[in-house]
Amino acid sequence: MARRIAAGAAYGGGGIGLLGAAGVGVLLAEVQLAKRSVGGGIAPVPPRGDGWYGLAFGHTEPLRMGMLGDSTAAGQGVRRAGQTPGALLASGLAAVAERPVDLRNVALPGARSDDLERQVTQLLSATSHPPDVCVIMIGANDVTHRMPATESVRCLAAAVRRLRTTGAEVVVGTCPDLGTIEPVYQPLRWLARRVSRQLAAAQTIVAVEQGGRTVSLGDLLGPEFAANPRELFGPDNYHPSAEGYATASMAVLPTLCAALGLWPETDHLDATRDEDMLPVAKAASVAAAQSGTEVTGVRAPWALLKHRRRRHVLPTADARAGAAEKEESVERDAGHSPSKQ
Repeated sequence: MARRIAAGAAYGGGGIGLLGAAGVGVLLAEVQLAKRSVGGGIAPVPPRGDGWYGLAFGHTEPLRMGMLGDSTAAGQGVRRAGQTPGALLASGLAAVAERPVDLRNVALPGARSDDLERQVTQLLSATSHPPDVCVIMIGANDVTHRMPATESVRCLAAAVRRLRTTGAEVVVGTCPDLGTIEPVYQPLRWLARRVSRQLAAAQTIVAVEQGGRTVSLGDLLGPEFAANPRELFGPDNYHPSAEGYATASMAVLPTLCAALGLWPETDHLDATRDEDMLPVAKAASVAAAQSGTEVTGVRAPWALLKHRRRRHVLPTADARAGAAEKEESVERDAGHSPSKQ
């Protein structure tokens, strides 16, 4: 199914959906129940996280990082800029590279994949220097708003291709597993998981074919969400909490650094870590079912399935934008930019 969706996107097909017709009518009552529970709390407006990270490494030429996508990429659900995934990843990248990182986050809460073209334009027009690396997290709203799967992955492929044309490395965090949302009941939970994984696999295929790398967000990157939903989901029962974003960032960071050649592990196969070389469609299917799995293109039609060792990101309890920055850093949610600290 993932290969059919990707092929439909490549050749202009528009009739391949994720849900199909079976069981939709039966599930309408479940959808209404879920809507009453999900979003019952109030998710804070995501704080701005733009600016420089890792100023302790000096004011040399920074690595330029772009963050694109939906509310997950924007960090909706937390109150401090230092707790957003963009800030966590930028801080982690700065620590690994031992260079400052200039972050530009253009993600928009509620965005679907058809908003990526606008976001890419905004990111590229914001500076005279193209980004060195970009992270895209998108897909959940495509599922909840029943966006045709072929259109969804077509938009993602175009965004990855456009960013790669500028010379930027691209890491895509694929569609999260919406079946992990606690208030969603069966059989909607099963269907949400199936639909999410199908889209994630299709996203992997098109992103890798355009020269990007993917990391499977799955149940938002690890069994922690399934085991501790009340701890790792935010007050609206839908968006992650600060601990949840830290878990997600910890899984994405190794791939982000590896894309720039900064990670100590190579891109070669490590059979001791259950890694494999598979056709891209098969690799995409396996990754969609295993959270935190990286897929990297090698040579068509082959892709490398990686399970990189995770490293802890900066503590989310510290609201400052990067532990490597000076202790007198001012919280950016009070309106200050880390580039001025």
